Amino acid sequence: MAEILAPLFFSGRIVDGILVLIGIEALVLLGARARWGRGPTPAALLSNLASGAALMLALRAAVTGAAWPSLAAWLTVALVAHLAELAIRFRRSDPAPRGTVTMRPGTTESGGRSVRVRQ
Repeated sequence: MAEILAPLFFSGRIVDGILVLIGIEALVLLGARARWGRGPTPAALLSNLASGAALMLALRAAVTGAAWPSLAAWLTVALVAHLAELAIRFRRSDPAPRGTVTMRPGTTESGGRSVRVRQ
């Protein structure tokens, strides 16, 4: 088994296989969203997968002995994609409207001990 896997790791080809799996994952999840209307938005999904793919390419650059600027570039791409995903997620999650009564952690709905009103 080591004779088969060792060359894949040393050459960085294992990363190529992982990138193919990331592509398949994107197609399956986008297809599921198109068919059933559920799942992450395409922008959130693609930015998340782009971040992971860029990290995989940074790993490939490190394993194959690429120059440090190449590694730094892939890490920068991963950071930008990750920040894009965070921006999408925070834009999508709306806070409770003003005047909404929300429970504090550790309270129960029936107890009514502690509530706060967002103003």
